[in-house]
Amino acid sequence: MARQELLDASDEAIDDAANFLDPIVLRGLLYQLTGDASVAAIPHVMVPMGFRGELPGITDPVHIAFLRAKAAAFLKAYRDAGAGDWPLSQERLHRSMELAVGGTISEDERELWIEQMALDPAARCFSWRREPDAARKDNFMVVVVGAGMGGLNAAVQLKRAGIPFVVVEKNKGVGGTWHENRYPGARVDTPSRAYAHIFAVGYPCLSPFAAQPVNEGYFNWIADNFGVRDHILFDTEVTDMAWDEASKRWTVNAIGPDGARQWQAQAVISAVGCFNRPQIPDFPGADSFAGTSFHTTRWPDDIDLAGKRIAVIGSGATSYQMIPELVKDAGHLTLFQRTPSWCIDIPGYLHPFPPQVSWLDRNFPWLVNFARLQASWLANPESFQRIIEIDPNFDDGHTRSPIVSAMRAQCLAFLHRKLDGHPELIAKMTPIGPPLASRPVVVDPHDGIYDALLRDNVSLVTAPIAAITPDGISTADGAEHPVDVIIYATGFKAHQFLWPMDVRGRDGRSLDALWQKDGARAYIGAMIPGFPNFFMVYGPNITPFFSGLGMIEMEELATRFAMQCIEALILDERQSVDVKAEAYAKYNSELDRREKTKAYLDPRVQNAFKNEFGRSAINCPFDVRLMWNWWRDPAGENGMREKADPLIRPFLGEDLLVD
Repeated sequence: MARQELLDASDEAIDDAANFLDPIVLRGLLYQLTGDASVAAIPHVMVPMGFRGELPGITDPVHIAFLRAKAAAFLKAYRDAGAGDWPLSQERLHRSMELAVGGTISEDERELWIEQMALDPAARCFSWRREPDAARKDNFMVVVVGAGMGGLNAAVQLKRAGIPFVVVEKNKGVGGTWHENRYPGARVDTPSRAYAHIFAVGYPCLSPFAAQPVNEGYFNWIADNFGVRDHILFDTEVTDMAWDEASKRWTVNAIGPDGARQWQAQAVISAVGCFNRPQIPDFPGADSFAGTSFHTTRWPDDIDLAGKRIAVIGSGATSYQMIPELVKDAGHLTLFQRTPSWCIDIPGYLHPFPPQVSWLDRNFPWLVNFARLQASWLANPESFQRIIEIDPNFDDGHTRSPIVSAMRAQCLAFLHRKLDGHPELIAKMTPIGPPLASRPVVVDPHDGIYDALLRDNVSLVTAPIAAITPDGISTADGAEHPVDVIIYATGFKAHQFLWPMDVRGRDGRSLDALWQKDGARAYIGAMIPGFPNFFMVYGPNITPFFSGLGMIEMEELATRFAMQCIEALILDERQSVDVKAEAYAKYNSELDRREKTKAYLDPRVQNAFKNEFGRSAINCPFDVRLMWNWWRDPAGENGMREKADPLIRPFLGEDLLVD
């Protein structure tokens, strides 16, 4: 299909737009499109990027001008030729990818990065290995719990496969955490270029870091564009489920607007996240407060905070994102902070892309794919994993690795620059633990939490809260803080996976019993022994905190794994798939071994990264390239059995039991 917008563009408009192209992305893209050796010959340099070390970039103005002139010339010629489809050169693909990222992409992981580019929007979609028996497929029922990022993807894959399913969603709309967290200032802290499913690569990316309404809009677009909304039961919450060994079915119970609901399902896909159940401290007197109080995930639609005295309790990402917006209308805002968070400033964090960038996305063939590759590559495991690794030979009194030490210095420099002349405030805003012992907060350099704290209508209180009173908050130092509104930015019950659902597997065993020793665990984040045909796409220890790629990719891969297991049951006329208890134990032993060297277990900090047993049930300590391989092919029909890790064998008939 011809690009009409480009056909109508003047030479001047094309020249202007070309000035907004990223040179290193452009180098790879132009070589892919034209095979021009002079483009490939443009060198890149390693640019110091603070704690990230050196990253590849093209900085020579002559080289930048050369590449952009080539791009403008290409676009004009492409326009004059009719601006139709432009074929991809498979012969030049690998080299063009390496030119776009400024690095070497090994043969072992090339397929991963080709998937990530979304050259084929169906690259991570499920496809049948062979045509299934229609009756067997039509009689296989799947219940999906949750209609957020993971649940919608599961729904898209199930509909594509033609497998009957229902999605049960406790909220009134789709989007999960992006439906619930609608506080002012909410936005992603990972690049939006890669914060979209592979199958949705064409969805417009209008900002480097999209705000909550944009993210929620994206998930609504998926529900409608892929025809899965009619499969979702809203305002319906799963209360419990149990496996019946005789019938090889899950009985799933829920409560909705019309009362109790029940399904008999051969499989369950849990797409329940861990950032949706509010954690509210049990302060004495909380029920006596005469004003308005609420958790940030329960933001009232009709709340008017103009001129109000506002108390914000908590100092994580939610608080630091929200406060700069609230103070613009508040009469006065008081931040009650127990532990400050480290802040990383990113220029342009709050701003949309210039319109030229969006125009290029729509009109430059394959640009979106190469930009997505480059954005993803910046978080590649080779670069990112070393950031969270403890160096046993390093200890400067604050950090346990040179990289984190550099990160701390960078964060401190930003803190001191923003709060210059306010030593008491600097002291209160300097965390005790190192960066990455908790999640750093991404902020805009010119409109963030530090700017808000310097306003006349903002106070910072670090004394512990003693009680909530009818008129406000009293602190341990004896001070009284009268307020009209209390906003709890106090996080979530993140380690209580699947809570409050009662999930029972074989012989009536509960998940609580399995996890009582040291918290939630799973096998490759997706399966639990004794719970057949129960798959999690956001299970324990799959959040990729500095282990490469992002959460959306992890859920895509876990969903494909679940679909392939379901496929085996249908095609091979089997009834259940489960993970061996010894495989579960072996995997988690390896997980614990790898986690011991991670910066987020620093003993100086206690936060959402660690549960009461001192381990993380959230973060993934594995290189995501391992996870990608483990989730790729449970049937073992594409040669993965021979190439796979000898320790973890996620194949049917090996770690996975099939009945």
